[in-house]
Amino acid sequence: MRVERRTQNSAPAVAGASVIAIAFTLLVSSLLVLWAGAPVGQTFGLLLQGAFGSLFAWSETLTRAVPLMLTGLAATVAFKARLFNIGAEGQLYAGALAAVAVGGLHGGTGLEWPVWLLFPLMMLAAALAGALVLLGPALMKLRLGVDEVVTTLLLNFIALLMVSALLDGPMKDPTALGWPQSVALLPELELGRLVEQTRLHTGLLWAISLAVMLWVLLKYTVLGFDIRAVGANARAAAFAGVPVTRTMVLVALLSGALAGLAGAIEVAGRASYVTLDMSPGYGYSGIVIAMLAGLHPLGVLAAAVFIAGVLVGADSMSRAIGVPTYLADVIVAVSLLSVLAATWMAQYRFRWK
Repeated sequence: MRVERRTQNSAPAVAGASVIAIAFTLLVSSLLVLWAGAPVGQTFGLLLQGAFGSLFAWSETLTRAVPLMLTGLAATVAFKARLFNIGAEGQLYAGALAAVAVGGLHGGTGLEWPVWLLFPLMMLAAALAGALVLLGPALMKLRLGVDEVVTTLLLNFIALLMVSALLDGPMKDPTALGWPQSVALLPELELGRLVEQTRLHTGLLWAISLAVMLWVLLKYTVLGFDIRAVGANARAAAFAGVPVTRTMVLVALLSGALAGLAGAIEVAGRASYVTLDMSPGYGYSGIVIAMLAGLHPLGVLAAAVFIAGVLVGADSMSRAIGVPTYLADVIVAVSLLSVLAATWMAQYRFRWK
């Protein structure tokens, strides 16, 4: 028996593989629900109702999906060029800190700048902070051959330690009664609400716009062609005249900037300040979303809503029938593994001799 690549991928085979992946995910999740002693139909019904059953449920799901969309886009553009960015979590926190440093003005002691100028400066600072965090590992990979998976992963811990030091030091809110949190953004810099009396903010429009722009960049521009060429085969791309080093640097800057913007939008849209538990792993979840979307920027939007819906619905389901919320993590993990296996099966086949 040997494994060989299929000469062409038919649409029915790809669709069938996806159906099998979904069915396998539901099967594994159902077994776990039965093990917990809960009815399968009611459990999944409550999960869907908690995520999409009302206007409030939709607003909570989409609010949770906004940072997931942005970190998913960050992972997508990096993985397209085979720059395996595992550090979106640290880049998100770097962007959040930069946004508060500019938009909070350390408690209002800075210069009194107009909002129309301060807001874009805040977003620019967040994007730049995230980009610079990833630029170092990218250059180390290009010049020294250092594995970016290790460096970006370790930078997450460094970023969290830096956040902890700043929240207990120069950026600590003096009115927080000792709680480790940063100063708050100026109220004028917070994002507006898309739906009144909900937490859904205009950051959703930012995420959708950035996904469309990234799709256009990858599909219709020279830089997008270079990114895809480097991701397919860097040596062949260099032989064909593609500037590999410049392309990788631009990819690193773009990916880090998207993750940094995720932090800024999360602060401006939901929290208004930075805390150590601001992100429940959005950076790591972005990798899952990028892979579920097949590294397609528009697919990231749907994958982020799916993951957010599972997480939000699991909270409601757990309160109703007592099934642990960890079921959501299992669904996300199994769905990722199933999609990866289905994608592999659609591209390869076993040949018996």
